[in-house]
Amino acid sequence: MLVLGIESSCDETSAAVVSDGARILSNVVASQIALHRPYGGVVPELASRHHLELINTVVTDALREASVTLDQIEGVAATCGPGLASSLLIGLTFGKSLALARNLPFIGINHMEAHLISPWLSAGRAFEPNVSLIVSGGHTMLVHVRAIGDHTVLGQTTDDAAGEAFDKVSKLLGLGYPGGPEVEKAAHGGNPAAIPFPRGKLNDPDFDFSFSGIKTSVLYWLRKHPESKIQNPKSKIVSDLCASFQQAVVDVLVGKAIAAALAMRVRFVTVSGGVACNGALRDLLAAACRRNNLELLMADRKLCTDNAGMIAGLGWHKLHAGLRTPLDLDAQPNLQLR
Repeated sequence: MLVLGIESSCDETSAAVVSDGARILSNVVASQIALHRPYGGVVPELASRHHLELINTVVTDALREASVTLDQIEGVAATCGPGLASSLLIGLTFGKSLALARNLPFIGINHMEAHLISPWLSAGRAFEPNVSLIVSGGHTMLVHVRAIGDHTVLGQTTDDAAGEAFDKVSKLLGLGYPGGPEVEKAAHGGNPAAIPFPRGKLNDPDFDFSFSGIKTSVLYWLRKHPESKIQNPKSKIVSDLCASFQQAVVDVLVGKAIAAALAMRVRFVTVSGGVACNGALRDLLAAACRRNNLELLMADRKLCTDNAGMIAGLGWHKLHAGLRTPLDLDAQPNLQLR
């Protein structure tokens, strides 16, 4: 079965084609980072307009890259939530219209559920039970995944997501948008032990996260050291601050993920989401998994951020299992992973 996937939940317009076994044949992503950078964040109206302008071209490019024609597509999958309502509507409506016009089976996909399978798509291996860490700008959660479509959320952020904290700290320092890569770049060469930022909920018995405290700690530290805000991003004081902030966030993510995997008695830890591109997180989690005799699967960086490859991959599994979504499905901006 050849499945076309469409993703437009935020500011990336993406289309992908997968074949039998959910093998990714193409995964085209048109980013809007340059468009939104002057505003320091995503502007919903601009995002939806550009989805509308780009989606037909992106789908055409995905078909061409996969060396298939639209006549060969046997199913369509599109993100229905969570995300920005106006952005979701573009991709979802396009996917439903295409399925209706060509009499193809259609499935609406939960963007967060798609993240759960992206590490397995990257590794090209059969699925096994795991604890999955999803860490992005809008979400931070730990999920016990028993099988594809069978999962339980163990914990999630009670306030800011990890990626949101990166963005806000970057803005406080004037480093630019998106914040994650900018803070990581500034942290290079810095001392991660220079400033003792708090590790929110690290030692709590639950698997929830909280990153508002560390964001506030950075704000208070800057107020006490106003000279740091006018330093060059390559200066020692900014590098130490970013390295210390990054280390505090990563310590919590790694500590909670390992604790959850041991508690659920699984062999695998998987990681996905935009913050999973962070090198410090990838390195420290790999080391922690080795110490605890756990296997780690991390999504390739191209499958960490918003992309249609994971949408089409999960769509293939659901369509192959005979699942279908009615074509009156509406966008669900607040859709939860349950």
